[in-house]
Amino acid sequence: MEPRGGADKPLLERESELLAIRRAVDDVRGVSDQGAGAATRRGGVLTFAGSAGIGKTTLLGEARRYAVDHGCTVLFARGGEQERQVPFHVMRQLIQPTFAAMAEEDRRAALGNWYAIVAPALGLTAARKRPTAPDPQGVRDGLDWVVTQLTVRSAPVVLILDDAHWADAESLAWLTAFAARAEELAMLIMVACRPDEIPTDAAGLRNLMGRRGTRPHELAPLTTSAVAQIVRDALGSSADDVFCRECWAITGGNPFEVVELAMKGRDRGVKPHQDNIAQLRDLASAVKGSGLIERLEQLGTSTVRFAWAAAVLGTAVPTHIVGSVAALGEAQAADAIEQLRAARILTVLTSLRRKEVVEFFHPLIATAVYRSIPPGVRVAMHGMAAQALIDDGHGTSAAARHLLEMHPEGDPWVVQQLRQAARDSFAAGAPDAARRYLARALREPPEAEDRAEVLFELGSANLLHDPVTTINQLRTALEEPQIAQGLRESITYRLAQALAHTGQLAEAAGLLADEAKHATSSRTRLRMQAEQFKWNAVRVDEENSPARSRLLAQFAKRLAGRGLAERHILGLRAWDAAMRGEPVATSLDFAEQALNGGMSWTDQDFGFEVPAVIAVTLMYCDQPGRAEELFNEGIIDFESKGWRGAHLSFVYTLLGYVRYRRGRLAEAEDFVRNGLEIANRIGHDIPAQWYAIGTLIETLLARGHLAQAEKVARTYRLADGFPRAIVYPDPQAVWGRLLLAQGRIEEAEQELAAVGRRLDLRGTRNPSWSPWQLDLALAQATHNPELARATAAEAVARARAFGAPSVIGQALRVAAATTDPVQATVLLQEAVSHLEQSPAAYEFAHALIDHGTALQTIGDPHRAAQQLYRGMESAVACGADALADRARSQLASAGLRPRRLHTSEQDTLTVAEHAAARHAALGLDNAAIAKELHVEVPAVSELLSAVFTKLGTDRVGLRRALGM
Repeated sequence: MEPRGGADKPLLERESELLAIRRAVDDVRGVSDQGAGAATRRGGVLTFAGSAGIGKTTLLGEARRYAVDHGCTVLFARGGEQERQVPFHVMRQLIQPTFAAMAEEDRRAALGNWYAIVAPALGLTAARKRPTAPDPQGVRDGLDWVVTQLTVRSAPVVLILDDAHWADAESLAWLTAFAARAEELAMLIMVACRPDEIPTDAAGLRNLMGRRGTRPHELAPLTTSAVAQIVRDALGSSADDVFCRECWAITGGNPFEVVELAMKGRDRGVKPHQDNIAQLRDLASAVKGSGLIERLEQLGTSTVRFAWAAAVLGTAVPTHIVGSVAALGEAQAADAIEQLRAARILTVLTSLRRKEVVEFFHPLIATAVYRSIPPGVRVAMHGMAAQALIDDGHGTSAAARHLLEMHPEGDPWVVQQLRQAARDSFAAGAPDAARRYLARALREPPEAEDRAEVLFELGSANLLHDPVTTINQLRTALEEPQIAQGLRESITYRLAQALAHTGQLAEAAGLLADEAKHATSSRTRLRMQAEQFKWNAVRVDEENSPARSRLLAQFAKRLAGRGLAERHILGLRAWDAAMRGEPVATSLDFAEQALNGGMSWTDQDFGFEVPAVIAVTLMYCDQPGRAEELFNEGIIDFESKGWRGAHLSFVYTLLGYVRYRRGRLAEAEDFVRNGLEIANRIGHDIPAQWYAIGTLIETLLARGHLAQAEKVARTYRLADGFPRAIVYPDPQAVWGRLLLAQGRIEEAEQELAAVGRRLDLRGTRNPSWSPWQLDLALAQATHNPELARATAAEAVARARAFGAPSVIGQALRVAAATTDPVQATVLLQEAVSHLEQSPAAYEFAHALIDHGTALQTIGDPHRAAQQLYRGMESAVACGADALADRARSQLASAGLRPRRLHTSEQDTLTVAEHAAARHAALGLDNAAIAKELHVEVPAVSELLSAVFTKLGTDRVGLRRALGM
């Protein structure tokens, strides 16, 4: 629709604002004083603030015209007082003009993979029933992509939002986050609002209005001279100064009121002289407030009803719907429109869909008319509006805001429409709106047999936003007398999730145990048992973890993985076996059984936790390449469904953890920082954040970036308390490792010993899962070598019992640090031989450098140099800066010069590596491979070490990694 108002005459006393607009538009066009092309395009944000009627809309209308006249693509929207609760109302105004005229297949092509996520939000397609709905961040990311593509394709782009204080929360959340990208995209964003009417929960808009410490352009009232010019233009040049000054005094220089007063004076034939000031004051009362309403009432009952209906329906509603709500025939509606247009109350515009729609001349008029409607009539009209919109095919989403205004009357139709609107809102990524609709449906109230289901839907809607409220609602749902068994089970699973998300893990497990007793189906009991195992497995305060592990092992023996519940139990058994340090083969066997048959990352009933722990189990078992495959599947699954919140944060972080374990430290840091950034957007002190903090600190320490690790720990107050759920890496163990790196030995020892006592009680004895014992041994070695050797020896025994080459090598390397140089050399030689058979590149580099240093100490410079050179190359490839520097120092102290580093594609096997890998996959040992390749055995070890690092596997997983 075209902007309101005219532009025949220049705006008065807005020269500085117009200059700012023209400069900003010229900047985004890349135009300078020298002409087009002489400057780089520059975007930014331009904001205007002022009270109602001060001229913001007229100013933005001028900006819109100037941008269009100078070749810009303009995206325009206006917030609406009656549409604040309609999700994405503003976004639809901005984007629909670009896509509405396209054929469906063209829209799909233009939106690409984002179609299913953003099209419902933008009103480009009806929300379809899907097993999962996108989260708000996923939709915002999709909108980012759509607007970015539009900006690149249609540059220069100017986005204009008027009445931003009335914009819906979903659109504002997107705009205030996206505005930071305006400069880099060379896009101009203009926003106008009434600062005193910004909602209390719209902090983002307040920040946008004062972005980077700059104040918005605040529009001032007109001076007496400007008011006099407007009056004389309307009433004639004979208007005397006293009359004009009285006009200014009556209106306070408010441009809307000045213009309306002048127009009314012209219509009434008022002579602009001081003798007529009394008449002027009478006219002024009719411009706003009660005077405006009195003037409206003089136009007749039918016209008043039409104006009421327009005020109830809001902006851009077709005239035939307004007439229907006003209960007027076509001729009566046409007559009402003419009268209202003549009275400068509302006008008719043409919409995008080429329909005639009504719009008030100014929001002040719409507000006054709406507030003048008798309360009973207003409620009735909202009900008529809801029915009319649904009957006309606009859908329940358009009608829902009207249903919210109706009095509860126990109407099943209202409940049905609100529940459908909630489903549509979920599908569009607007859970806040869904919560409003369902809460209102509950107050209607629903019929007795539907009440539990409505409570379940409302509780599910609140799960991520307000889990405490979810718990209350779902508990109430379980207490309903009329509840089907299938629904009862669904409520139980969702309530257990809510309890777990609020740290009430014991309560979650107890609920499932109680409900399982009443289940009539064996499959249901098994599913509930799987959920119990899942939540108990992450409880810090679990009373008897070994007993739970024994029960889990007994269950797993009897299962064949026939359904998702069985596969989840098998996956949890794989995880538990790894945690407890049972042989690697046990964990791998159960992991493969769990994965055989498939496992979804986005099943909202089962959750994503079990697929994640299976992937991590594979990582601990020296199969990080396979773990990465699973996490990449998770990322694809999450992103395709628009899940870009906590779920995506977890997977990015855990993928970074896998890269850390593989020794790809720079990549690990990048993934984890992305995961932490997503977690920070969601909230603080949440599990996703704990995972990211610990992994980031460990990665930074491995890189030798102690100061950065300390900064992360300070920023997130790592030492102030640890979570009540199991997190990996263990936060307290990470804190102990950081203290050790800082040289705070006594504190480190205390923390690490506490970790050991806690984990031993749980039966968690695998140093691959938490190497607290190895760090404790290093702390003890500074003052009690004998105790350190005993601690390290126990860690080595546990590592050997588990059997993964990476953790055996790591444990031997640490054990070497607690003994004399000669014994250390023997232990380090064995550590290197184990780590050569693993994908743990960082640990391998560490062991090589430690071995080279020990060899140098006992007087074997030739072998020392070989190991130091290999270790330095590996450390550099890993991004372990401090470790590489240490190797260089050792070489320099021996009088050796670091040679040029060999480089190769990180993931591409050489011909020799591929040949060695195939022989190893067929079962040949290193000696047999050396014979086949006509090389020495040490050369085969080096070739296979590179293979394991590049493919992310040990010898066991070679066949699968090579596709054999």
